[in-house]
Amino acid sequence: MCYKISKKSASEKLALALPLPILFESRRKKLQRFLSLPILNVEKLWFPIINSWLAQNFTLNQVLYLAIDRTSWGRINLMVVSIIYDNRAIPIYFEFLPKLGSSNFTEQTKVFSKNLPLFNKYRPIVLGDREFCSIKLANWLKQEAVQFCLRLKKNEFIEVENGIWSELDDLGLKPNTVQLRLEGLLVI
Repeated sequence: MCYKISKKSASEKLALALPLPILFESRRKKLQRFLSLPILNVEKLWFPIINSWLAQNFTLNQVLYLAIDRTSWGRINLMVVSIIYDNRAIPIYFEFLPKLGSSNFTEQTKVFSKNLPLFNKYRPIVLGDREFCSIKLANWLKQEAVQFCLRLKKNEFIEVENGIWSELDDLGLKPNTVQLRLEGLLVI
């Protein structure tokens, strides 16, 4: 006996499982229309779950670490915001970027604008790698009253005193440790 193997989309599998007395194609179309309703979005479904979880696991005004990262898998470019909890990064929001390569200030602030209201009862500290180390983003986070820690390259120059600039590499800083605090910017 020969079995034909076919790939079915998730919506087709769901349509097959629905016990509705209508044709398969009608079930599939109804399911697709339901899943494309504007009310079914991350902010309305996922964010209330996150709010409830935060209330159960954290006290008001507690410091919460948020990590932002962008990653590419082939042609998929994704920006993710995660909360650091129990030494793990738990994704709370992600957004597909419409292009390959690094994100820009507009995309970064768009993602943060959607997430930061979740943490207005807490004291978030945003952690980002070199892609997110820009003066524009730092000023925007400062304006939003959010502390941040953005990773700098060792060949970057910083102002250690008024008018005195030094290259990070010349300061003897060690990787992966907080060495210096500069007006909301932690150099690691």
